[in-house]
Amino acid sequence: MTISERAAQLLAARTPFVHATVVRAGPPASAYPGDEAILLADGTIEGFVGGQCAQNSVRKAALGVLQAGESVLLRVLPDGDVHFPESPGASVVVNPCLSGGSLEIFLAPQLPPPVIQVYGATPIAAALIQLCGVLGYEAREVSAGDGRVDLELADTTAVVIASHGGPEAEIVRAALDHGIGYIGLVASKIRGASILDSLDLNEAERARVHTPVGLGIGAKTPAEIAVSIAAEVIAALRRGDLGQPMPVTSAPRDAVDPVCGMTVAVGPATEHLLLADVEYWFCSPGCRTAFAGGETGT
Repeated sequence: MTISERAAQLLAARTPFVHATVVRAGPPASAYPGDEAILLADGTIEGFVGGQCAQNSVRKAALGVLQAGESVLLRVLPDGDVHFPESPGASVVVNPCLSGGSLEIFLAPQLPPPVIQVYGATPIAAALIQLCGVLGYEAREVSAGDGRVDLELADTTAVVIASHGGPEAEIVRAALDHGIGYIGLVASKIRGASILDSLDLNEAERARVHTPVGLGIGAKTPAEIAVSIAAEVIAALRRGDLGQPMPVTSAPRDAVDPVCGMTVAVGPATEHLLLADVEYWFCSPGCRTAFAGGETGT
């Protein structure tokens, strides 16, 4: 499977990853411009962007890229080479493990798009679903049969209720119980307040429900109201109010290589050694061998 095919597979499964591409390599680096890899949230690397020493620097930087959600140009330099200063959008790592050469690697996060659940068969709902497609968001139309609502809220970023009636209170309650950070209710100020009062919400829950919904841009038509709702969702996303789309809790911890002092991200492929019930982690097989030899006296 090619890197492109694997990336498409992960995107379809809504799995966060980083696409790493070598853009420049100085000898004697083992990677070449155009080499690429996929890095997962557990630190797994699929592909090739350099040897063991370079991989550890790339892995650690990629995990930071996933959490920040922003691309980075990473330059991995051998110890003592500091010709490339830090700058916005670029990061430098001095890697004492490298025997020479340098690498510039572009790290681009690939995060699943926000999922917007839209309830209602109204012009506003239809316009919002269409607008979500333009924004690159995944809009899911929620249907109701016999007055019942079947909400699949896994991976949902926001819920918008644009039905002008029906089981609105039940949808609000379900979305709150599932921890949805943004719940928009299309209703007048008086009707919206009445629905929320019937739910006996606490202050924190009330703050997550937006009604009247949307930014105050003077919207009147269904399309304009959809724009105001989308803008409010975008603002919440950019503020970080709606949570992090990647499973940061699965990210590996850091450890310090006891031989070279390099910080490494502990993952499935990280070199390690268990001695006297203490586990040590290394940037490369060379450091592991050197440490094992010194500890055992061989």
